[in-house]
Amino acid sequence: MFPAAAFPDLLVGLGTADDAAVYRLSAEQAIIQTTDFFTPIVDDPYDFGAIAAANAMSDVYAMGGEVLFALNIAAFPNDLPPAVSGEIIRGGAEKVREAGGAIAGGHSIQDAEPKYGLVVTGIAHPDALMLKGGARPGDILVLTKPLGTGVITTALKRGQALADHVATAVASMKRLNRAAAHAARAVGVRGATDITGFGLLGHACEMAEAGGVRLRFEVARLPWLPGAHDYAAADCFPGGAHNNRRYYAPLVDLKGALAQPDLMLLYDPQTSGGLLLAVPAARLEAFLEECARLDQPAWVVGSVSEGRGVEVVA
Repeated sequence: MFPAAAFPDLLVGLGTADDAAVYRLSAEQAIIQTTDFFTPIVDDPYDFGAIAAANAMSDVYAMGGEVLFALNIAAFPNDLPPAVSGEIIRGGAEKVREAGGAIAGGHSIQDAEPKYGLVVTGIAHPDALMLKGGARPGDILVLTKPLGTGVITTALKRGQALADHVATAVASMKRLNRAAAHAARAVGVRGATDITGFGLLGHACEMAEAGGVRLRFEVARLPWLPGAHDYAAADCFPGGAHNNRRYYAPLVDLKGALAQPDLMLLYDPQTSGGLLLAVPAARLEAFLEECARLDQPAWVVGSVSEGRGVEVVA
């Protein structure tokens, strides 16, 4: 391994567990790069492509950047009808276009199970990056999408999900985090991450560790997708939820009592989830006003204080 000092323009790399890599090009510009792909979580191929693309681009927004272009990553079975693979690719391309970027190429292989995602390149000002370690005591925690995609898509796979619940979850997963990032940058937010595979508490633990602070959540203020609690009560959790709880629970201080399904929801892996932002208290009103102007939902869910780890108030 080469020492970090050998690459002074690599602002974010393997040395920190952040959402994307960042390389400084000049005093005014830095390149952001990330990649993500996964197997289908919904039945409609177009929606799958769009969700996978939104999920991959989310890391650029979590870092405070804008998408420039992307490369497709695809693995399709030999017997997958071309119309299906074409719809997956179209869904991804149209979502990248919505982000203001372009699909510039990619690579595909043959595989028994379909997989799709992107390599995404974005851009940001080196002095305006949002980082997992940017939260400071006194900041207010804001979430920009409701939670619950993991249990809903698992219920779908088991044939237990209601169509309207799936439709709402799909719309949420397809929504870009671009407007949320715009609002955050407009008021100078420096602490952020996106809520994906490690669930709310897993990613919160990463923020707390990176910033040397304590994150406090109020369960009653957390937003949930319709049906999430019903499917949690039916134990429709993906395996990742249990893995997340085993790994992160020692870092979480639970104040009060939660039923097991409600507690497990806090570890539910999310796909294309919202941004978790640490907004300076003095700028919270301006941030919420900017969100309203951009038609971007936002929920105040907690606060940041001195200390370590994550606190959950039931």
